[in-house]
Amino acid sequence: MSSDNATIVSAPGKVLLAGGYLVLDPVFSGLVVATDARFYTLIRSSPAGTSAPSKITVRSPQFENATWNYYTTVQGKDVQLAASKDDETKNTFVELALVYCLAILGHLIPTEQITQKLESGLEIIIAGNNDFYSQRKELESRGLDLNTESLRQIPLFAPTHTTLSKVHKTGLGSSAALITSLVSAIFVHFGVSNIQRGSNNDSNNKSTQLLHNIAQFVHCLAQGKVGSGFDVSSAVWGSHTYRRFSPEILQEVMHHDAKNDIPALLKVLDPEQTSWDNVVAPFRLAPRLHLMLADIDAGSHTPTLVSNVLKWRKNKADEANELWRQLGAANDKVVELLKQLDEDARQNPESYDIAVQSASMVPAKEWSAGLSGSSDGTTALLIQIHDEFSRVRHFLREMSRLSEVPVEPEEQTRLLDACLSVPGVLMAGVPGAGGFDAIFCIVLSDDARKGVETVWANFTEMSVGPLLCNESTEGGLLVETHEESLAVQRLSQL
Repeated sequence: MSSDNATIVSAPGKVLLAGGYLVLDPVFSGLVVATDARFYTLIRSSPAGTSAPSKITVRSPQFENATWNYYTTVQGKDVQLAASKDDETKNTFVELALVYCLAILGHLIPTEQITQKLESGLEIIIAGNNDFYSQRKELESRGLDLNTESLRQIPLFAPTHTTLSKVHKTGLGSSAALITSLVSAIFVHFGVSNIQRGSNNDSNNKSTQLLHNIAQFVHCLAQGKVGSGFDVSSAVWGSHTYRRFSPEILQEVMHHDAKNDIPALLKVLDPEQTSWDNVVAPFRLAPRLHLMLADIDAGSHTPTLVSNVLKWRKNKADEANELWRQLGAANDKVVELLKQLDEDARQNPESYDIAVQSASMVPAKEWSAGLSGSSDGTTALLIQIHDEFSRVRHFLREMSRLSEVPVEPEEQTRLLDACLSVPGVLMAGVPGAGGFDAIFCIVLSDDARKGVETVWANFTEMSVGPLLCNESTEGGLLVETHEESLAVQRLSQL
């Protein structure tokens, strides 16, 4: 939704199916799938008489003590933001996004255009789909069991019963989706970017590239390091194979004083002035392939995992680089085969449906021996995908053993193997950096989905919390409308 008074922009969460650790290196690529769990930012003029001129109030209603107030001053091209000293908490991600977006806007549009938008004050509401956060406390408060049926009874944007700093995240990339939706909503609301539904998955679109570059910069600055960027990239462009930008592009502006020299910052962020070398190639799962995700209530600290793996790679370079090469080749093969499967579905839809239906009734390890016509195109591809992803998991377990870092912990191995024993499960793995945070499965039927959910419910070594989200069919950034989204109606009422 975008009008003179209100703007709502959303960005999807993500799951890195292949390329964990390797995406930090521009030599390798990863496969990132966007989810239909989205983060929403609403920006509207403050109701008459409720706000001081040039005041911006940001609320995140899902959390306790989550209101932040800011005051703006505009002098020519210089637009500055100051946080209220009375706020109980601080939100670095939100504050940096506002500071830099407003400062950049001061150099892109006339001063009058900015002061007009700010004159009555702005209200910003930020909310994420329930899947971004563990719903265990909410289910407990309602006396409900931890399963998908119970999760569907929880209203959208449910309270988390805690503060932002203490919330249990599920690993869908909440900070990247938040930053991307907030940055984009600001630029849309001030009339600088015109996001058109259906056109934002084009990575050659200069307007969208600018939003991507600013979101990457703000996200890196808030985290204190130049990360791989696949999470922001997916929030902007949806599902794709990703090769990271050279970290050197942002290194020279990675300091909080960058706001004092916006022309220099814009030279780095503006795609017309600096050519970023990230590679984005659109991707989608083939028809009848369904993504399932679960949150594991055991928890891993991703930065620690990554740090320890990189330390091993530095100390034992030959050993690590050989494994890196093998894992990278296996990842690329999985992506190639998944793309071939999607192409096969388009070219031979009838035989494709028959083959997938047959495979959905047999455990994957029995496909080679148990499926009639196992040499046909679709069935052969399904077998290859399953086998090649098994190789990926083998290399991840080798990484665990050699680095002494639990990339695929033994408990996760047993859980994943139990999922793969269900008929119709094509792949199962630990996404991203691995550890105890989450798992994913790709299944071929509703029966396979139910079978996997049964495995999760009965697994006793860890608490497995299903998520409701699927792969996004709408891509990355979206300007939302009342007519098209129940989320928009709910958000407008918060």
